[in-house]
Amino acid sequence: MSAVLQLKNVCRSYGGVPALSGIEASLPNDAYVSLLGPSGSGKTTLLRVIAGFEQADSGQILFAGRPIDSVPPHQRGIGFVFQNFALFPHLSVRQNIAFGLENRMVEPVTDPKVVAGRVRDMIGLVGLSGLEDRAITQISGGQKQRVALARTLVTEPSMVLLDEPLGALDANLRMRMRTELRRIRERCGVTFLHVTGSETEALAMGDMVLVLDRGKIAQSTDAATLYSRPASPDVARFLNCFNVFPGELAGDEFVSPVGRLPMSGIRQPFARPAYAIRYDRVSIRPKDAPVASDEVRIEGSFVASEYSGAAVNLFFALDDGRVFEVEKHLSHAAPENYEERGRYALVWKRKDALVYA
Repeated sequence: MSAVLQLKNVCRSYGGVPALSGIEASLPNDAYVSLLGPSGSGKTTLLRVIAGFEQADSGQILFAGRPIDSVPPHQRGIGFVFQNFALFPHLSVRQNIAFGLENRMVEPVTDPKVVAGRVRDMIGLVGLSGLEDRAITQISGGQKQRVALARTLVTEPSMVLLDEPLGALDANLRMRMRTELRRIRERCGVTFLHVTGSETEALAMGDMVLVLDRGKIAQSTDAATLYSRPASPDVARFLNCFNVFPGELAGDEFVSPVGRLPMSGIRQPFARPAYAIRYDRVSIRPKDAPVASDEVRIEGSFVASEYSGAAVNLFFALDDGRVFEVEKHLSHAAPENYEERGRYALVWKRKDALVYA
């Protein structure tokens, strides 16, 4: 698949403090790309540099094979959907969508019939038919999000940047809009770069996920690979689905603060040794239950549980004071009850662990 956008050693600092430190990335054409990272990792800065709202200190940005570092934002062919939607409250839904088409600096559309036709098609695409003459103050948050997207798409950009587009919506609407955004992108055939701080949202939305950590791309891969093989302990922690232990290797064992853990799982190259096991790979057994030769066992005291509908997350205090988390899916069995402060064996297969070394 050809690349629509290439970032080559892109750097940006504020007052001598790096926000982007040598960003290297290649975004495929006709794809949904999630940009995931914690607060302060540089996500919005990177989006603004790509859009041209800010200039990189060094490096190069190639769009459709041509350098665009010195190209003004309105000439880049890149659309931008702001987090707060940035709609005009005094204009109707139809007028908001038409605004960019009629007022853009490069080849504005002046024929009212052409504008009306393209706006009508876009309203149908984003599911706003029947709301054309509503005021922006008379529509819901989800509808405002669609208007903002339609206003960008009607100008036919080659790529669309979305800055946390679901952040202002309630939980139920966020879930529905995930599906809608993917459907709209597929029908338009352009690349979406969707910035989010939610690991769940990034994994659900992205054909490709870029993980940004402290101004650098920590990992660039598909969602399934990211979920099963995070490239570093920091990425594993940020995904919020791995228990991660520091320590060191000693032969075929990993020496951790909670004991010696036998190894036979995936080895991931990394400078600092660490051991990771995903929440949903752990089983909870009675303290004295037998353990097979291909299993790893530690002990913990049950502290609390948290229900999320389809699953329950259970928290155990380990002997070194850290909290260990287990995720149990409820599709085939009712949740079990555990004794508060009761001691349990926490067991997983050796092969399911991810060792950084």
